[in-house]
Amino acid sequence: MVVREIQPTRSELLEVNKKIRLTKNGHRILKLKRDGLILEFFKILDQAKDLRTDIARRYLEAQERIAIANAVDGAIAVRSASYALTGHPEIQLRSRNLMGVVVPDIKSTKIVAPLPERGYGIIGTSPRIDEATDSYEKLVETIVKAAELETTMKKLLEEIDRTKRRVNALEFRVLPELEEIERFIRFSLDEMERDNIFRLKRIKKKTQKTFGA
Repeated sequence: MVVREIQPTRSELLEVNKKIRLTKNGHRILKLKRDGLILEFFKILDQAKDLRTDIARRYLEAQERIAIANAVDGAIAVRSASYALTGHPEIQLRSRNLMGVVVPDIKSTKIVAPLPERGYGIIGTSPRIDEATDSYEKLVETIVKAAELETTMKKLLEEIDRTKRRVNALEFRVLPELEEIERFIRFSLDEMERDNIFRLKRIKKKTQKTFGA
């Protein structure tokens, strides 16, 4: 907005002051939102770090147990047990609102199944295959949780970045422009008031001379 294009009037000054108040209020609200989003992000980040550590641990454990099952029971027995699985994991992808940000809400079922529901006979398999199956089920369950948190973090980061840009735009562009306009209008009004006072004084002097002659 070009300052010189502004009409220096009282009504325009009132309008600019109103915009300044609204902008400052919006700036304050956006800063609170930004700070809240950052706090929420770091809270979720701590959970994500724990899950990443948990995934690495569970993966190594699952690899170790499947290797033992293959070595002791044989690859054919392990593959037969995997083919016998009848249940399939179910993933429900929903969404929820987190401080104005739509984030995923993932619900999973039938990932970790009880032993009788795995499809293969209890007698036909060894405890080693059962342990390997249990390890991979828990690994997948942890990965699903991690996927929800990772996506939530990405959404929060995007919103934090957008909010920061809006805060900076208000703080470093919009508010300074409005305040410059306010100063210009006040200066112009003061100048006009001084001109009016000076003109009135001149008129008064002329009037006094005229009546005094």
